[in-house]
Amino acid sequence: MADLLAALAGIGLGIVIALVVTGESRGTLASPGGWLIAVGRLCGFTGTYLMLVMIVLISRLPWLERSVGQDRLVRWHRRIGGWPIALIAVHVVTITLGYAQITKSGPLHQLWVFLANYPDMLAAMVAFALLVVAGISSARIARRRMNYETWWIVHLYIYLALALAFAHQIVTGVVFLGHPLTRSFWIAIWSLTAGLVLVSRFVWPAIKNLRYQLRVADVTEETPGVYSLTISGKHLSRLAVSGGQFFQWRFLARGLFWHSHPYSLSALPRPPFIRVTVKGLGEQSKAVAHLKPGTRVFIEGPYGTFTRHARTENRVTLIGAGVGITPLRALLEDLPSDVDVTVVVRAPSAEDIVHRDEIESLVSSRGGVFHELVGSRKHVSFDPGMMRRLAPHIAQSDVYVCGPDGFTERVVAAALRQGVNPKRIHHEAFSF
Repeated sequence: MADLLAALAGIGLGIVIALVVTGESRGTLASPGGWLIAVGRLCGFTGTYLMLVMIVLISRLPWLERSVGQDRLVRWHRRIGGWPIALIAVHVVTITLGYAQITKSGPLHQLWVFLANYPDMLAAMVAFALLVVAGISSARIARRRMNYETWWIVHLYIYLALALAFAHQIVTGVVFLGHPLTRSFWIAIWSLTAGLVLVSRFVWPAIKNLRYQLRVADVTEETPGVYSLTISGKHLSRLAVSGGQFFQWRFLARGLFWHSHPYSLSALPRPPFIRVTVKGLGEQSKAVAHLKPGTRVFIEGPYGTFTRHARTENRVTLIGAGVGITPLRALLEDLPSDVDVTVVVRAPSAEDIVHRDEIESLVSSRGGVFHELVGSRKHVSFDPGMMRRLAPHIAQSDVYVCGPDGFTERVVAAALRQGVNPKRIHHEAFSF
């Protein structure tokens, strides 16, 4: 699926470049500013196309999420991220310089002429400014300094930016003059992207939520700062979800309804109930502790490939820390009974091991091995030697890891040093 997606994106990019290049002529290139304008057009269309690809990657298409995985899609999204902004910046500069040569004026004067006299040009400049702000907020140093809610709001403006830019391209794009096929192709790409976003983010989730009628039934504190929400609903036997998958949760309460967060199920559904366990880290996750029974809940999903379906061996090692233990608990419940299981959980204290008794009972019922690592990282480190002692058969196992980013990186590195095939190491991040 990943290869097919990359091939389709590559074909689309090739078509876009071909349409722009074939729209140029020797005469236009030889005229004053011709090459600058040609480069500007190519960068503008290429950058916009890559922006549309980025939107598709994070549009939460269920089939795409299940086959590729959210963290992989987010990595691709970030890898592409800087290119559209850089290309569109080159587009702005080269088009301005090229037209300035035609009119024999200065670049700043030409930019003012664009803004004051060209239709939809002001909207396009606003769109570019919004893209720059979104790009800055995506930098790692910026993400560390802002909470999820702020980041989410900033990135909503990408949709506004694309809408503003679309009119500018269709109305003023010289590439489209006398080329109805090019115009139709470009409109089709935009329409398809908009349709995918509308269906996957709004239409289909609305239909499913009308069916399930989810409401908060109970809120229970599991460990200090960690709460389980029992959610009641209708027709939950039709909710096709595997242990380890997550939903985007939106709680229709004051201050919470306008954004969603990704949380994994902490147990398989038991109709008419499902359960999610949340640690109070951000504004929303802290507020869920105070949700009242009866609060309406809106979900999107399920998403993710952190499931038993990724398993290739009949021996599995599950390693978790913090609230990352919760999807492992659901995954453990979903594994076939004949799978040999070793579970290792890490926490600062025994009281911080979420769902400890449930996990121990599930492991015991299937004759598996359960280890607890309790204490600070300074005194109890999960190094390759510790991994070898706790999971001596890890090299022959599928390894599932879930926890904070630093913990996951250390465990994955240790597993690789123990000879685990990289294709048998499964982890999924929910960082923004």
